[in-house]
Amino acid sequence: MSALEDRILQALTRVGDQTSDFDLNPDTVLPEGRKLRPAGVLLGIETWGAEPQVLLTKRSSALKHHPGQIAFPGGKVDAGDRDSTDAALREAWEEIGLPRDLPKVLGTLPSHETVTGFQVTPTIALITERFEVRPEAGEVAEVFRAPLAHVLDVERFQIQSRRWRGTRRHYFAVPYGPYYIWGATARMLRGFAAVMEAA
Repeated sequence: MSALEDRILQALTRVGDQTSDFDLNPDTVLPEGRKLRPAGVLLGIETWGAEPQVLLTKRSSALKHHPGQIAFPGGKVDAGDRDSTDAALREAWEEIGLPRDLPKVLGTLPSHETVTGFQVTPTIALITERFEVRPEAGEVAEVFRAPLAHVLDVERFQIQSRRWRGTRRHYFAVPYGPYYIWGATARMLRGFAAVMEAA
């Protein structure tokens, strides 16, 4: 077992509460009895290079929801998926060509509620071998990597805001080079950074 794998496994034993796109907006009133759709994303960490890297995608600008945004591979849990991890692995294969049997799954973070009504569970996995990246043209504009050290540094996370549906909404952002990582993706990375900091 690598030192990184051991550290992640230790971190996953002490995960905190569920997170939400509304964490930084305490005045938001969420409807009682709301139905959230389950989804899974893959927080895949490549370990075969000089330093560990996190796999991320830039969504196609043609998509109806979140066009051009930075995201993890993943999507909603379909009827044929066993659970959110199975959904994340299936979507990673469909979106970027990551073979389903390549990631070494270590565990999951607490789920994250999005403004679009999804309950997203991030699956943490190590990717120890290279694979041929094949972006799915209709969904993924680009696949890129961000250094794990960058997204685990809590000091790099910023709290920013913008107008959304008539009110000012605050959110986390962790920019990396030309990539503006924000919203749900940044919030899930911030949660991962917090548990890793304590590990």
